Amino acid sequence: MEFRGVVLDVDGTVVRGDEAIPGALDGLSAIEAAGLDRLFVSNNPTKAPPLYEARLRGAGVDATADEIVTSGTTTTAYLADNHPGARTFCIGESGLHDQLRDAGLELVGAHDDPEVVVVAIDREFHYDDLRDASVALRGGATFYGTDPDILIPAADGDIPGSGAIINAVAGVAERDPDAILGKPSSVAREYVLDRLGLPPEDVLIVGDRLDTDIALGLAAGMGTAVVRTGVTDDAALEQSEYEPDYVLDGLGDIERIIS
Repeated sequence: MEFRGVVLDVDGTVVRGDEAIPGALDGLSAIEAAGLDRLFVSNNPTKAPPLYEARLRGAGVDATADEIVTSGTTTTAYLADNHPGARTFCIGESGLHDQLRDAGLELVGAHDDPEVVVVAIDREFHYDDLRDASVALRGGATFYGTDPDILIPAADGDIPGSGAIINAVAGVAERDPDAILGKPSSVAREYVLDRLGLPPEDVLIVGDRLDTDIALGLAAGMGTAVVRTGVTDDAALEQSEYEPDYVLDGLGDIERIIS
């Protein structure tokens, strides 16, 4: 299969923490040598693309903000289109709050009649946040999560991600999110393909998560490759309903697919 573009997951595929995963820079060089368009797509909503660019460059990845999409990107774009200017209560870190404000949303407290509740990873998540989100959702606000990742790869091991906090909020509110807007959602699929400007059959997605990266690719009709450098191991591959086209030890092995 001949590809013209590559969608690359970030954490667990290209970097772990702030360091490039061994072999990842070689894989990126192979993608560049093959002349493929690329897009980095992360389910980390904590940083806007310009700050994500700085993080990747610090790891030795020659990336630019205009080739980076995060679950914060897809969330703010969706809300700006579907809830312009909405009063929004957000559980998330300051970087996501800034992105929401930049998209024209009005951030308010849980008791200020929010129309929308957005829940994401927040490493200072507190009992009071859980209580406040329950108040807002029981008041009828629309419930959005940025991404479903329960665990995310970090320098010192996997840590709780957005999905863990979303599930906690859903539990106390006794309702599921109305939508989750990062990978593998239809919102993310459409946004990514629009940014690349390529038909899905010409795109290869590479990531470490079967239930987000590979699920997105299969639903879109892309080629799919899972790497073993993140959360997926042989046991996960055997048990998963999502079967990738390729299994790589790491991004450094991508040349055998695209050459």
